[in-house]
Amino acid sequence: MANAEIVAIGSELLLGQIVDTNSTWLAQRLTALGVNLFYKAVVGDNPERMREVLTRALERADVVITSGGLGPTQDDLTREAVAEVTGRKLILHPPFLEQIEHRFRTRGFIMTPNNERQAYMPEGAIPVNNPNGTAPSFVVEDPRGSIFVLPGVPFELKWLFDNEVAPYLRRKFSLSEIITYRLLKVAELGESRVDDLMGHLIANSRNPTVGVLAHPGQVDIRIAAKAATKEDALRLIKPVEAEMRQLIGKHIFAVDEETMEDAVGKLLREKNKTIAVCEDLTGGLIAERLQEAEPERFREGVITNGQTPLRRVLAFSRQPARIEELWDKPQQLAEELAWAVRAQAVSDLGLALYSLPDLTDRSENLARGQSFMAITDGNDFKHRHYNMAGRGRPDRTRMSFNALALVRLALLEGMV
Repeated sequence: MANAEIVAIGSELLLGQIVDTNSTWLAQRLTALGVNLFYKAVVGDNPERMREVLTRALERADVVITSGGLGPTQDDLTREAVAEVTGRKLILHPPFLEQIEHRFRTRGFIMTPNNERQAYMPEGAIPVNNPNGTAPSFVVEDPRGSIFVLPGVPFELKWLFDNEVAPYLRRKFSLSEIITYRLLKVAELGESRVDDLMGHLIANSRNPTVGVLAHPGQVDIRIAAKAATKEDALRLIKPVEAEMRQLIGKHIFAVDEETMEDAVGKLLREKNKTIAVCEDLTGGLIAERLQEAEPERFREGVITNGQTPLRRVLAFSRQPARIEELWDKPQQLAEELAWAVRAQAVSDLGLALYSLPDLTDRSENLARGQSFMAITDGNDFKHRHYNMAGRGRPDRTRMSFNALALVRLALLEGMV
């Protein structure tokens, strides 16, 4: 099986001016082809460091894929670096020059002399035409491995990989197997709990393999199988997925590209229910996610930060005379806010989040504090309590996700 390394080239990537989405996309494509990817590197437009990274890549990979550095300017140095690393001269490839001139001519632009640089490639390289841009591509076959030199413009790179690189790799390495994976998404269980439930499957997995990845409020379980066809891979995955579902149960809320918003929106539609939310501290993220889930079922969102706006919601309370005593009973206050926002919006469900942050903790993630959540249909309540209450984006993202997870659970368990 072939091993690959990706080398993304460009100082703008190191300066944070742009995000390297190319490497992520290439990694997914290589996985689907059945090519191992063990390393990814990012290097700036520095000849010495480029040569160092490319040499190291050739020493440990059968396939090296570069992106970027093929433009006409003085800092586009990929051609020169690849030529030096493979011990070749740079030579003009007349068909490339003709293509570049044609593109400028047909678009009514004047070709400047520096564009001629793009028509050069290492001697003996295999030319690869790029119909989507002025940066031709090429392949260099070195005794240590194959170097595929691609432009950094994403739509150019993607077309070239799918139409030129992937077929080349299939032929060269006789790739007859593909890797397919299934992603099971889990809510309301932490990474350690998930590992405790199905760690034996991770430890003993061969084909399929099983892995776990944690996000704020969510854990992903990846089941990956290698087979001759996607259908064969899915057949290998099926019994492992069934065992996962038996172990994890209702906490699996989505598969593959599905999101919590997708799951909640589907349930709101199926049960023909509407919802309103009062959220404290999360700054509207819960309302935003409910809007994405199902805009026609989301009646109203109240974003609060302090007692004054909360009191306006509590004007719709069941027991106005008891409001003052609720400030010392945060879980009951959350339940009353859920009831009140439901009444205010005339919706089927009311959801509320009330938080008590530790104002001395400026952490962006898992900040100290207490958060209380409740959902009601006007009769029954479900609630959650979390030992965190931060204003940082990770904490607000986690809490908004947990809020939708509570909505999903209420709908699944027949609250309404």
